[in-house]
Amino acid sequence: MRAGKVREKIGKWSGLGILKLLILLFFMIFLILPLVSILLVSFVGEPINLPGSLVDPQIRAATLEKLSNFSLTGYRDLWQDSRYLSALMNSLKLAAGVSLCVTLLCLPMAYAFARTDMPFKKTFAALATVPLVMPTFISSYAFMLMFGQTGWVNHLWRALGGEGVLFEVQSMLGIILVQVFFFFPYALWPMVAAFRAGDSALEEASRNLGAKGWFTFLGVTLPLAGPGILSSMLLVFTISFSDFGTPIIMAPKNLNLIVVEAYREIAGFFNWTGSAILTVVMVGVAALFFWLQRWVIRGKEYGTISGKPTGSGRVKGKGLNRFLSLYSLLVLLVPLLAVGSIFLSSIATTWGHHALPDGYTLKHYTALFSTSSGNILNSLILAMGALLLSVVIAVFVSWFVVRRGSVSLDWLSSIPLVVPGIALGIALIQTFNTPPLRLTGTGILLVIAYTIRRMPYMIRSTMGTMMAIRRDVEEASVSLGASPFMTMVTVVGPLMLPGIIAGGILVFVTVIKETSISILMAPTDWAPMSLAVFQNLLRGEFYTASAMSIVIIVLVILLQNFAGKLTRDQLY
Repeated sequence: MRAGKVREKIGKWSGLGILKLLILLFFMIFLILPLVSILLVSFVGEPINLPGSLVDPQIRAATLEKLSNFSLTGYRDLWQDSRYLSALMNSLKLAAGVSLCVTLLCLPMAYAFARTDMPFKKTFAALATVPLVMPTFISSYAFMLMFGQTGWVNHLWRALGGEGVLFEVQSMLGIILVQVFFFFPYALWPMVAAFRAGDSALEEASRNLGAKGWFTFLGVTLPLAGPGILSSMLLVFTISFSDFGTPIIMAPKNLNLIVVEAYREIAGFFNWTGSAILTVVMVGVAALFFWLQRWVIRGKEYGTISGKPTGSGRVKGKGLNRFLSLYSLLVLLVPLLAVGSIFLSSIATTWGHHALPDGYTLKHYTALFSTSSGNILNSLILAMGALLLSVVIAVFVSWFVVRRGSVSLDWLSSIPLVVPGIALGIALIQTFNTPPLRLTGTGILLVIAYTIRRMPYMIRSTMGTMMAIRRDVEEASVSLGASPFMTMVTVVGPLMLPGIIAGGILVFVTVIKETSISILMAPTDWAPMSLAVFQNLLRGEFYTASAMSIVIIVLVILLQNFAGKLTRDQLY
């Protein structure tokens, strides 16, 4: 009996058991510890070295002394400081406005995709992915090329007899428009799924009772899709609230937004207290609305008491289909014109005097590959590092969650979904700015930050593949004498390869596009393409910035198409 218990205990600490402990330590050190640290800083008003406190008695004593000054003064000042309070309120208003506008914008398109046979549906579905391939600060720059003082849209506007500009692009309205036209795909496809899930028998019954088409839509179709629509609205609210790329480019000086204020406090003033408080508030708001979105999906799902829906019928009518097709085209035209504007800027000799460039050249691309090849290489190396680390962690997390029911790993791996990128960056900088783990300003911490931020994409992909693998495959390997760890590496791993590749490409793509982490944390010698574009925009090197933006967009499109093909191959 005792020998059996000893072997059982040894088994827990061998192979997979040790690996699980290492993964837990990774999350605790690079995710939980920074978040706890930044929370404590917000209460004590001074930087705290928690890693040093664990190994150095003197640092521990200093930390305990700082903790003795625990106070809510900083949060009280938040409500009294008009700058911080206005930043929070403006961000909430922005997110609320964007989520409402996106919902209204997507309703006709989602209904068209789900319930009609409108022309060019497949083409529109492909074009709807365009906004997802553009980093938000690049789409913001594209809007400035279109609607700025010298933008080509305003040139056309004045040529038609208008005066001045259509609207001030560097304003709250400009930020809302950029986010609406580049965040709508996040709401579109969940809303399409919600409309498809509706029971067409109820709509037919409504029409048979004499209800007009619009009354059936408002009284039956829309309420049935209500939970999906509300869930999409909350998701867009969270994304808009956490977005850093659009405000950092387009917010005017008199418009305070919480992500911009947090960045300025840490990057400009080294105000640990202010940045910590704003970080905690950002995480709290994002977590609240992320939880609401999940709660709506779980607790507010509408259906019929008769059992499985009979399916969603196709709504006929050439006039309706043509109108919805034209509407979808007009919505998709905005991001397409934005990409076109970036491309024209990348090949322009000069642009601004007229609606079109004064001339065309490829010298910006030549200069890009001769002077900025290091940035391109940095992006590829950093993305590959984050990819490899994500693969190792995600594969084993998926196995522990699916096969062993590990609640702790499931919970820990979900936390990055609710932490805005700027908040994670500030927390990591504060935590690892001093010995014994002085990693701030290194490529290692940048790779870790990318990994934590984008790992959920990999875990979602590998977990789905893991669920499809039968247990008896693993049991056969173990019965032949292989250890669980060896079985995981030689049997389960190869079977998970399609999910690993698809998820890995998604991680690679999102790291290439990453804005907030790159701008806040990337050291000079590891500056990726996204940071180089941002710096070029600040220096006024707009044509070079446009050329590098096109490189990023093309790279992302190619990789996303490859990932999409792999994902479809797994589904059929």
